[in-house]
Amino acid sequence: MGKPRGRRGCVVRGGLRPYDCGMTLDFLDVRGHGYLRVAVCVPRVRVADPAFNARAHVEALRQAHARGARYALCPELGLSGYSANDLFFQESLRRGCEAALAEVMRETDGTGLVVSAGMPLAVDGSLYNCAVTFQDGRILAVAPKSYPPNYREFYELRWFQPAANARATSVTLLGQEVRFGTDVLIDVPGEPRFTLHTDICEDIWVPVPPGTIAALSGATVLANLSASNVTVAKADYRRELVDMSSAKNIAVQLYSAAGFGESTADLAWDGHGIIADRGEIVTETGRFGLDGEVAVADVDINALAADRMRMTSFGQNAAAFARPVRRVAASAAEGSAEPYRELLRRVAAQPYVPADPAKRDERCREVFLIMASSLARRLMALPEHLRRMTIGVSGGRDSTLALLVAAQALDMLALPRERLIGVTLPGFGTSSATYNAAVALMQGIGATVREIDIRDVSSDVLRAIGHEFERHDVTFENVQAWTRKFLLFAIASEEQAIDLGTSDLSELALGWTTYGGDHMSHYGVNAGVPKTLVSHLIAWAAEVQFAADRPVADALRAVLATPITPELLPLAEDGTPQQLSEDTVGPYELVDFFLYHVTRFGFGPRRVARMALHAFEGRYTLSEIRRWLEVFIRRFFAMQFKRDCVPDSPKVGSGGSLSPRGDWRMPSDATPEAWLAELATIPA
Repeated sequence: MGKPRGRRGCVVRGGLRPYDCGMTLDFLDVRGHGYLRVAVCVPRVRVADPAFNARAHVEALRQAHARGARYALCPELGLSGYSANDLFFQESLRRGCEAALAEVMRETDGTGLVVSAGMPLAVDGSLYNCAVTFQDGRILAVAPKSYPPNYREFYELRWFQPAANARATSVTLLGQEVRFGTDVLIDVPGEPRFTLHTDICEDIWVPVPPGTIAALSGATVLANLSASNVTVAKADYRRELVDMSSAKNIAVQLYSAAGFGESTADLAWDGHGIIADRGEIVTETGRFGLDGEVAVADVDINALAADRMRMTSFGQNAAAFARPVRRVAASAAEGSAEPYRELLRRVAAQPYVPADPAKRDERCREVFLIMASSLARRLMALPEHLRRMTIGVSGGRDSTLALLVAAQALDMLALPRERLIGVTLPGFGTSSATYNAAVALMQGIGATVREIDIRDVSSDVLRAIGHEFERHDVTFENVQAWTRKFLLFAIASEEQAIDLGTSDLSELALGWTTYGGDHMSHYGVNAGVPKTLVSHLIAWAAEVQFAADRPVADALRAVLATPITPELLPLAEDGTPQQLSEDTVGPYELVDFFLYHVTRFGFGPRRVARMALHAFEGRYTLSEIRRWLEVFIRRFFAMQFKRDCVPDSPKVGSGGSLSPRGDWRMPSDATPEAWLAELATIPA
């Protein structure tokens, strides 16, 4: 006996960390990062010609295998043709389908590809519409259709029995004894968490699909062999159906519908293949093609497992509705790493911001109203005469967004905007550009404008503690931040108002705030919004919310044109800032990418770095990604103490919040050593 081996030939030793095994793979190989490559095939079909259909299946499956697919799904009754009608009762057709299955199995033998194909099958004297799943010459399982439709254009009960009527639990097919039923799950060794369940067409359309029961019973990949003739707008409904199945079942849902070649005597066919992953359509085939279609994509099995683990209600539902299953193991398969060096799916570079402009505008409006209505509710908790706010307005992105939200909240409560007291607090690093933008915004919004220069007060504090003014260190910066917050709290007390915080989600993740300074407020309106989304919200406000107010819109655009800086160090001789935030903490688009995938899914550094390399498409080298990921990890762990005592703030997106009362609970003295050890395995 040899040593026990783990995934893809990694020797398993006591205490070996999972990423050590991953090091035996090329870092770019997506198989080492929790992805599974699958395909949906829509071969051309000729009704009642199994030999032709076998050749068409083989051609499509060769394409899928060449692109590295580990599993491929074909349409319902694809070996016979769905529209064969009474010909299903012909023995010649059924024998031809068995011969076609044997040919497809022979031609794919040795590839390691797991395939599900559709054919009619006689069992115990009755006919069943079946999905046959096989690999390397071995039939793994046969699943009969649970709910053959018999309405409108469908007459399947004329030919086929439903699965519930079957007495047999196994069948002999091509000389192999095979498990038969809807309760069979197929595990694929070498692909952790890949557990397959197949059902057929109508089964996904019913209120309680067999796939849902299978998901609750352990299946992660749900495959639906379909025929599905096309009618106007039916494709949209299919997409919604498949997308929702993958979302509610926290699963991968594959769907393959019959295409060109089915009989058009009474129906039409478009050939539609879809791959959906936890509520996202990853890819789909073209429709109405005359020569067959194949779509291949990488699905995220690791994220699926993380979502199921985190959503404890899924486990509760499984405890109530999961059913006993029979499990069959496929065979492990190795292959060249070359096809897997490219990730075959889109990974959003800005996961908090939709890529589609229309969806982005819709998201910005919703986020803006979530923030404004939350602030309005907080104001309503106060006596009417105390419904007033102070806010420090720097001319930067965060304070600009908070100012806009505060004005909207007052509008929603039918209160005058004069109750919003905007305070500009110029210091040693304030530029004329940010100062002018701050003043223009406050005036344009209609806020009450106040100005207090913090340089004298800050200088007094620095002298009082014996700090040399020329030493521009962290104390020099913190004193200014504390001075600003002290003055804002003082004004709030004087004006009988609450002070609004402006720190955003990205700054809280990095601890890029001064403890007790801009870290503190009476209500942190921005705390659920990451920096990348802050910028888009301001752009949206300029183009939509304040499009008719030219001075405000121009001021908003000026804010977006200004570099992100805390303005705490003296300006250079040419009046430009010496201190840029992204020079210290990294590009905010990378910060937000790291933040989303670390806190949303719990992904480790190797996985996050590989995703980032793909998502940013050459904008950053792997070395740069690794450098800024290390900065993120170190700061994220070191700065938890700041997040342990933050003001109330609304959670905005599904990406989560960092409030200790909401999404994120973490000990402030936790160590990042395990994360840094994994980071060290990323190629420099």
